[in-house]
Amino acid sequence: MEFALLDQIIFAAYGLMIISIGLWVSRGKGKTSEDYFLAGKSLPWWAIGTSLIAANISAEQFIGMSGSGFAIGLAIASYEWMAALTLIIVGKYFLPIFIEKKLYTIPEFIEVRYGTNLKTILAVFWIALFVFVNLTSVLYLGATALDTIIGDGDGSIFMYSVLGLAMFAAAYSLYGGLSAVAWTDVVQVVLLIVGGLITTFIGLTHVTESGGVIDGIVAIYDQVPEKFSMILEKGEITTPNGKDAWWDLPGLAVLIGGMWVANLYYWGFNQYIIQRTLAAKNLKESQKGIILAGFLKLLLPLIVVVPGIIAYVLNTGPGGAIGPEFTDPSFIAEGGRIINDNAAPWLIKQFIPVGLKGLVLAALAAAIVSSVASMLNSTATIFTMDIYKPYFQKKDSEQGLVTVGRISATVALIIAVFLAPQLKNLGQVFQYIQEYTGVVSPGILAVFMLGLFWKKTTNNAAIWGVLASIPIAIYFKVGPNGWIDSPLFVELPFMHQMFITWILTMLVMIVISYVEGKGRDQEKSIIITKNLFKTGPAFNIGAFAICLILVMLYAMFW
Repeated sequence: MEFALLDQIIFAAYGLMIISIGLWVSRGKGKTSEDYFLAGKSLPWWAIGTSLIAANISAEQFIGMSGSGFAIGLAIASYEWMAALTLIIVGKYFLPIFIEKKLYTIPEFIEVRYGTNLKTILAVFWIALFVFVNLTSVLYLGATALDTIIGDGDGSIFMYSVLGLAMFAAAYSLYGGLSAVAWTDVVQVVLLIVGGLITTFIGLTHVTESGGVIDGIVAIYDQVPEKFSMILEKGEITTPNGKDAWWDLPGLAVLIGGMWVANLYYWGFNQYIIQRTLAAKNLKESQKGIILAGFLKLLLPLIVVVPGIIAYVLNTGPGGAIGPEFTDPSFIAEGGRIINDNAAPWLIKQFIPVGLKGLVLAALAAAIVSSVASMLNSTATIFTMDIYKPYFQKKDSEQGLVTVGRISATVALIIAVFLAPQLKNLGQVFQYIQEYTGVVSPGILAVFMLGLFWKKTTNNAAIWGVLASIPIAIYFKVGPNGWIDSPLFVELPFMHQMFITWILTMLVMIVISYVEGKGRDQEKSIIITKNLFKTGPAFNIGAFAICLILVMLYAMFW
């Protein structure tokens, strides 16, 4: 189905609207570093909540999580639903400390609590992660999706798509900073939710001959009930490429194990996520924004997971058989490997009609562009405030800091554009990113958790903790399911690997802190008062409602 003129007009109108809004809201701003990097600390709760989701939902979720829905099913939605609970914890226990310290960046907290050396090490690490993993993978996945939907999936428009998405994000984010990013995110989130729901509902109407949405839901549940299991047992689900899904989502670990390491690290200590909460008018406004994001998280599996299940049902034969006689050729790579991540692009290309396709494609672009813009702004913030300002700034110039921010974001984007085409044959990209981010996230989480809540943690303990966490994590990676087949190594799901690495890293830090500090509280420890974690009625009621809905969802799909 071709990309008709009407679709092109709708898509172009969306692009012009976003760029215009971004430039308009940032007019007259950007004169100081606070204006550019923290939107002048003026964001209301609804802008914070929507911007959190826009920064989070990108091609990694729209394409990658739909691919995991195709391969595994609803169980992958634990990343979304448990994130809602994680956001409550972040809002109640982390944000009060961050906002009290008047932080610009997450590495800045490391300096406040530990020391400059560790801050610089982690600042460099985060910049590398944003550029070489996050930005690159989002551009790659987004361009692949556009090539599949608009083109023939043969790579003919892939590079044009990479450049188009990059320039689109740069058009307003480089000039306007966080103000432009956050306010355009309000529009982007509405668009991606509406466009995502359109894809899901139209997909459901093609599951049965009756064409009803409810009939479609009943049909996919009846045909593949195992795809609606949230807590997987070993051997319960085998992915199309023959892998036991339990290794990706090992049972109760999604509730009480390694999922917490992934979520607390991502939502609590990830600059491009937490930055918009630091830009709030005040703490209460930021916490209300967190609650809005939590409610939106509960809705997202309907947009980013269910389409993958629909695509699976429409491309399998009796007993879930996959092959040329049942499955669209776009899902089958050379050698017979199944390309799970083609689920959402295939659904859009096959079933979304002219007019709506332009809107749905705009929703996909919104998810990609908003994330790219957020990553660029956060990369610029960390480089400027944590590396350039303390080490290279020769005179106190606010405009100079803004200029350096724009230049560093531009360089990061150029690098990502060159690297994006190098990513090939990753299978389930969402799982791939989670697994390899899991090598570093346990150590960093340990440093933050002990730094926030244990007064005896020393600077040297934090440095050695970060360094020790890497070989601990790699030990699990090179075992029987990695590179070395030896009885000296154990084989564990990566969620268990993350959880054990986190616990062991904290033990290393505790031992070093006691040996070095002899049990004394550290001078830079965080002073926690009785009133610090008090929250208002809006936050408390919202948090209770989110917890109640989560209990119902897990009880329904256990």
